[in-house]
Amino acid sequence: VQLQASGGGLVQAGGSLRLSCAASGRTFNFYAMDWFRQAPGKEREFVAAISWRSGGVTYYADSVKGRFTISRDNAKNTVYLQMNSLKPEDTAVYYCAATRLDGVPTVKGINYWGQGTEVTVSS
Repeated sequence: VQLQASGGGLVQAGGSLRLSCAASGRTFNFYAMDWFRQAPGKEREFVAAISWRSGGVTYYADSVKGRFTISRDNAKNTVYLQMNSLKPEDTAVYYCAATRLDGVPTVKGINYWGQGTEVTVSS
C-alpha cells in the first residue's frame, strides 16, 4: 500500500482544514487507516483512526476529540481528516498510515506510512 497525503496549509486559529490521503493497492479496504502528527521537537503522536470494518469504527486522541473527524471512502481508496476549531498547538506535520489491526495504533504498529503534509495554525 502506498499513501499520498495532501491538504495541509496555513490557517488561522479557529479555522478548518481537510486532509486527504489517497491509497494505492487493491487491499486498501482491509486496512485500518490512521492519522499521526509530529510537531517540531516532539515525538510522533496518534491523532485518529478508522477501522476497515463496515461501519468504520473511529478512535481519537483526547486532544482532538470533538474537533477532528476521520472518515474513509473505500470506493475512492481515500481517507480524510476534517479538522475544525484549529488551535496553534495543532501545528505539526500530519502523516497518514495504514495498519492491519483495528484500534488505537502505536507508531511501531504501523505497516505503511505516507509522506507528511504540514499544517500551521497561527494565533
